[in-house]
Amino acid sequence: MSKTILNQSDAENLAIEALLFLAQQPDLMNRFLSLTGIEISSIREAAGEPAFLTGVLQFFLAHEPTLMHFCEATGHKPESMNQALRFLPNGDNAYDQSM
Repeated sequence: MSKTILNQSDAENLAIEALLFLAQQPDLMNRFLSLTGIEISSIREAAGEPAFLTGVLQFFLAHEPTLMHFCEATGHKPESMNQALRFLPNGDNAYDQSM
């Protein structure tokens, strides 16, 4: 299932998949909500913002066991998260708003 992340759309799709994964893991979702300070009622609206999706990816990358659990469950390679960050705001210095 894993594929190379080639553009912002691919990156956003991966982050949304990761967010859906979080929603199915109550302990992880509670940790995400606690760390980000976002309210559960605001997630749907926030998910439309590329910068929020950056935070979702960074949440996974900040905790290797969580990242590996997601990758094992979905078939993604861990490096796909880093690839995706290049195409999202605040992901890293290579982000280009003109993409």
